Amino acid sequence: MTDDNGEWRGWRTAAGTALYGPGGFYLRPEGPAGHFRTSVHASPLFAAAVARLLTTTAESLGLEEPALIDMGAGRGELLTGVLAALPPGFPVRAHAVEHAARPPGLDPRIAWAAEAPRDTSGLLFANEWLDNVPVDIAEMDAEGVVRRVLVREDGEERLGEEVTGMDAEWLARWWPLTEPGTRAEIGRPRDEAWTTVAGGLDAGLAVAVDYAHTREARPPFGTLTGFREGREVRPAPDGRCDITAHVALDSVAAAAGGSAPAGSADRVELVPQREALRRLGVVSERPPLAMASSDPAGYVRALSRAGEAAELTARGGLGDFTWLIQRVGPPLRDCAA
Repeated sequence: MTDDNGEWRGWRTAAGTALYGPGGFYLRPEGPAGHFRTSVHASPLFAAAVARLLTTTAESLGLEEPALIDMGAGRGELLTGVLAALPPGFPVRAHAVEHAARPPGLDPRIAWAAEAPRDTSGLLFANEWLDNVPVDIAEMDAEGVVRRVLVREDGEERLGEEVTGMDAEWLARWWPLTEPGTRAEIGRPRDEAWTTVAGGLDAGLAVAVDYAHTREARPPFGTLTGFREGREVRPAPDGRCDITAHVALDSVAAAAGGSAPAGSADRVELVPQREALRRLGVVSERPPLAMASSDPAGYVRALSRAGEAAELTARGGLGDFTWLIQRVGPPLRDCAA
């Protein structure tokens, strides 16, 4: 659909081109870290926690050389941190999955590809990946009809055709709209994206980490927003800003459970980041004050770690992320997750 001022497209198509098409936001040389800060950038404690999750998963399954797959790898920051945190000589096959070109100087142990490998065993980790899987936006009009929101490159919107078919079914189950003007992000593509990548594991853990919401507390006007150079901006599919929306992780979890073998739906759980990291040894307890006299340098290091742990687990901040943890294949024994 077009008019004299430009092309009108659904948000899913427009955002997909703006983020991942030629010259798209995620292909820019500065990478995501040039525009926003994630848990990966906040502290090396996050990568160390992922390293522990990998080693316990490998030990539980008896894997001699587990795979570590990083979905939406940015410029390889998480994998670089995990490799540095692993025990010396620990065997691992590291895979970065990213649309951008491989950055120069990256550790040669890290394989780089645009799609996740299949038929592997180990840990698949997707930190703030699903929120950048583009989705369409729906809005109820004044007559009570749920319509697809169309957008131009400059961010201007208008209502388009009625939402029907599988998207309408998804909305009815997971995000029903009941009042004119209310909006929803149609999460079906994210459900499908997750089951595809997690389905590539033969055995291990698949973990998705994102800001999320559940059916009981959906935001009435959605969460679509943009980020550029560290600031929240009006979302516009022009390739100059990130376009993101929180994830209906309960829907993703249900899709993951439904795609698992019969009787294994209990292998999917949703856990707040503060709890997931606590299980992996990330705690924000301050060191004893007496340590300041007996080991001043050690006290400063411990105090710094406690501060970083507090940021990663803080309510109202990074601690509000949700971890979807999906166990694939044989049951994992003594695994922190």
